[in-house]
Amino acid sequence: MTKPKFKITYATLSADNPELNEMFDQAVTRVKSRFGANYPLFINGEERWAEETFEDRSPINSDWLLGTFQKGTREDAAEALAVARAAFDGWRKTPWQERVAIMRQAADLISERSFDIGAAVTLEIGKNRLEALGDVEETADLIRWYCDEMERNNGFIKPLNEESPKHHNTSVLKPYGVWVVISPFNFPFALAGGPAGGALVAGNTVVFKPATDTPLSGWLLTECIRDAGVPAGVFNYVSGPGRTVGEELITNNEVDGITFTGSFDVGMHIYRTFAAGAYPRPCIAEMGGKNATIVSRKADLDKAALGVMRSAFGLTGQKCSACSRVYVEEPVHEAFVQKLVALTSKMNVGDPSRREVYMGPAANKGAYRDYQTFVEALHRDGEVLTGGKLLTEDGFDKGFFVAPTVVDNLPLDHELWKVEMFLPIVKVAGVESLDQAMALANDSVYGLTGGFFSEDPDEGRWYLDNIEAGVVYVNRPAGATTGAWPGFQPFGGWKGSGSTGKAGGGFYYVQQYMHEQSQTVID
Repeated sequence: MTKPKFKITYATLSADNPELNEMFDQAVTRVKSRFGANYPLFINGEERWAEETFEDRSPINSDWLLGTFQKGTREDAAEALAVARAAFDGWRKTPWQERVAIMRQAADLISERSFDIGAAVTLEIGKNRLEALGDVEETADLIRWYCDEMERNNGFIKPLNEESPKHHNTSVLKPYGVWVVISPFNFPFALAGGPAGGALVAGNTVVFKPATDTPLSGWLLTECIRDAGVPAGVFNYVSGPGRTVGEELITNNEVDGITFTGSFDVGMHIYRTFAAGAYPRPCIAEMGGKNATIVSRKADLDKAALGVMRSAFGLTGQKCSACSRVYVEEPVHEAFVQKLVALTSKMNVGDPSRREVYMGPAANKGAYRDYQTFVEALHRDGEVLTGGKLLTEDGFDKGFFVAPTVVDNLPLDHELWKVEMFLPIVKVAGVESLDQAMALANDSVYGLTGGFFSEDPDEGRWYLDNIEAGVVYVNRPAGATTGAWPGFQPFGGWKGSGSTGKAGGGFYYVQQYMHEQSQTVID
């Protein structure tokens, strides 16, 4: 198998390799040559076609029709669950070593196809090329990590204490059954393939619904899993609206577990709905964030400004981990703001398939309208230092382009300090002390990521002891609050940001897809 020459992670987003860029440009051309294709559902190892379809158009240019996709129905979703149930017995009895081998093959196929998949992600959701390649390669590494975990733990078959030589006690983790994965638009590969990979390697069968904004990414993942040799019915792909396909998947009693990544409101709806079943079932709900960075008077302000800029505006601010709030000690408040505004003002915004562009468009018309509503309030109640406007000139009129926005002097009791905007808007406030900053940072229903900048090691330890978030960084210019990678920074939230407290790409994640059985055998 041909391995990619370049491995892009979120820590290498400044990479500028001419050969890499040439390979990506060629991939964009190949993906564009397939514009307008019609893509199927995938149920029981077969392509299926629905009575109705929907269009997938690029947020970069609405004239670009990436493809048409099947508008799955509740009946399609129910059939996918039924075939997943039928396939479960054979998959769970497949030795875990064989499941690992198949999923490692899927990970290798993802890596092998990373440029074409990355180009599709860029055109479908507006990620710049390096972030798109990072999304794809993270997916492969998540799957590999969960395979590693199965191997490190011998398939989670562990001997226990024994009362006598005749007693043989064992703890065994076994799969639940049929698992649903509902993925978001912003990481359409990693937050689909990661959970699906964890469920599959553990021995569950999967029904996967992609976000309606990113069905092409979902199909390309399906091809990789199919081509790796996963048996018919073990992995199923159903595209379509949340109100039909999604509701069937969260209310059907054939479902034994579910992983959802998305907004707090939708996540809580799924969590509550799923809890209304006949008995408790696992619901891994990875939800939003309102992530804060604290900047000490002892910080390296160049590091801090760069880290905040990258976290606030990567993927147009449409990350649950994006930096949305910055609390800066007053003695360095003005200097920090000047540096952040200078960096933001120089940012290249445009077609993210172009190598020089850092920030692409908002994902869809709804986000575009939300941006207008938010900046209207910020102009009225705060001080917009840069940005705060739609971008409609120079060919931007056919996409959803908005300006990266930095806001100062917004009253600390303003509602937009609490609302997850999911757009390229970052608010800055001066504070009297680090204690005040910490109190403000923790005053949120969310607890996903956090960042801190100080050159004083004691302050760094104080920060880590007090911040209420699942993924935190100290002095990270590559991303103040963003950029986790499997095996390096497990990714999961506290409070309203996550339902389980177990982080993807970490030591405790894949076990969530299994339940424990205590086995005793007496000679």
